[in-house]
Amino acid sequence: MSVNTVLPGIMPLADDEVSIDQMIDHNVNLWQQFVDDIWDSISDTALWISVVKVVLRIIMFLIISGIAKKLMYRVIDHFMHPKSSKRLKLRPRRVQTVGKLLKNTVSYIVNFILILLILGEFDINLAPLLAGAGVIGLAIGFGAQSLVKDVITGFFIILEDHFSVGDVIETGKFKGTVELIGLRATRLRSWTGEVYVIPNGSITDVTNYSVNNSLAVVDVSIAATEQLEQAMEVVRGVLSRFEDANLVMPPELLGVQAMTGSDVTLRITAVCKPNSQAAMSRRLFAEIKKAFESARDPRYYSIASAERMGGA
Repeated sequence: MSVNTVLPGIMPLADDEVSIDQMIDHNVNLWQQFVDDIWDSISDTALWISVVKVVLRIIMFLIISGIAKKLMYRVIDHFMHPKSSKRLKLRPRRVQTVGKLLKNTVSYIVNFILILLILGEFDINLAPLLAGAGVIGLAIGFGAQSLVKDVITGFFIILEDHFSVGDVIETGKFKGTVELIGLRATRLRSWTGEVYVIPNGSITDVTNYSVNNSLAVVDVSIAATEQLEQAMEVVRGVLSRFEDANLVMPPELLGVQAMTGSDVTLRITAVCKPNSQAAMSRRLFAEIKKAFESARDPRYYSIASAERMGGA
C-alpha cells in the first residue's frame, strides 16, 4: 500500500480535530463575553443608581397612596358622622351603606393609579394596555349586559336611597326585611324566615314600609241593638288610657264605618312607628275586648263563662 493511498484517509481526521478546537474556543469566548457583560452590568454604578431611584420612587408611591387613602377615609367618616348626616338629612342605615361604598370606590381608584405609576417606572408603554383594557371592558359589557344592568341599578339604589338595610320593602311578589344591598343583588328575609335574593336589574318598583309612620286600623263590631253612644264611650275610655312605646299619636275613634241589620262597625286608627301597625292592632283589639267584658257587653261577655272562671 502506497503513502498516497493512506494520506487521503488521515488528512480528514486532522481537519475534524482543528474544527472542534476552533468551536470550543469560540464557545469559550462567547461565554467569557457573556460573563464579562454581566459583570460590567453588575459593576455599573449608573445602573445601580437608577435601580435605587426606581425602588425609592415605588416606595414613595406606596407611602403616598396609603396616606391618600387614609385621608379620604377620614373625610368620608367625617361626612358620614351622625352629626354631619343629620345636617345632610341622611338616614343612619344609608350612612353606613354609602360610607362603605365610597371607601371601596376610593380604594379601587387609588390602587389603579398606583399600578399605573409602578408600571411607568419600568418603562412600560401604558397606552396599549389602556386601549386593550377598554376593548376587553367593551366586550365584557356586551357579553354581560344583565350583570352591567344589575350593577348600575344597585349603584343608583344606594345613591338615591330607595331603601336601606333593615327596611321592610315589597318589590314584585316579594316582601321582607332588607338584609343586604349589593351592587349586583339585594337580599330580603320574609317574616316567616324565607330568604329572597333579587337581582337589582329586576327591581322595577319598590314599596318601602319603613320610611314614614304606619297607621294601625282597627274595626270593632258591636250588635246593632246596642246603644251606640254607650259602646263608643267604652271604646273612648280604652283609647284615652292606651299606651305603647311604638305609639306616635293617641288612638282616635273615627266613628261608624259600616252598618248592617245585625252589626255596627266602629273604626279606630292609631299612628305608630314604621312596621309596628300589626302589633299595635293586636294590642288595641285585646284592650277593647277586655273593656267590653268589664262592661258586660252580651256579645263579648258570658255570665256562664265568668262563673266557670270564678269571676261572676
